[in-house]
Amino acid sequence: MHGAKETKPAERRKFLGTIRERVVIALTQVQVRERGIYKQVEEAIKGNREARLYLNGHMYYGELSKYVKIASKYNVPFTIVTNKNYTSQIGLVLAYDYAIDKEEIYVKKDTLIEKPQKGSKKGLTSLFTKAFKKN
Repeated sequence: MHGAKETKPAERRKFLGTIRERVVIALTQVQVRERGIYKQVEEAIKGNREARLYLNGHMYYGELSKYVKIASKYNVPFTIVTNKNYTSQIGLVLAYDYAIDKEEIYVKKDTLIEKPQKGSKKGLTSLFTKAFKKN
């Protein structure tokens, strides 16, 4: 009733303020929370510097910071989006301000690049993993 009309409000809530037809690549919150980064996301940011990175403001900044660093590295603007009335399952969206109609925007889970954290207990985890694999 009041204010400017917004096209596709449900889609905008889901895709952090933008619409599906503008999206280059997207990650779920679960994917963003994983320790490593997705190579496709970095390549998409590098190859689409005129786009904007949208990050879900309902997530901790520590989870988002690895992608903020990549955006900064390639001078891609980013926005942290927080909608008080809706929490999207999407954690990250790279999108233009015009339609590009890319068919596949979601990243497959098996393409994660692991980056070990400082002070990780890899040896202990490996020991337990090997013990369980024997049984």
